[in-house]
Amino acid sequence: MDDKVRVREELDLTGARWQATDGELEFAQVEHVDGLVYTALRKATDPDGPVLVFTPSEWDAFVAGARDGEFHDLAGLTAD
Repeated sequence: MDDKVRVREELDLTGARWQATDGELEFAQVEHVDGLVYTALRKATDPDGPVLVFTPSEWDAFVAGARDGEFHDLAGLTAD
């Protein structure tokens, strides 16, 4: 079940400041009318394409996992 469909529909990304990552993704942190700051993630090469939306706790967990190398297998990388 998509529990953030309403948030994505209401999230205004028109004025978002997109920041590049080391790869082909970029992200923006955008405040929503519910008072939370959501993080949006998209492919830099497809700015009009799909956007993933993370709550603050989801984003923190994602960043921590990336730092810990949890996604190396998915990306075809080896752990340091």
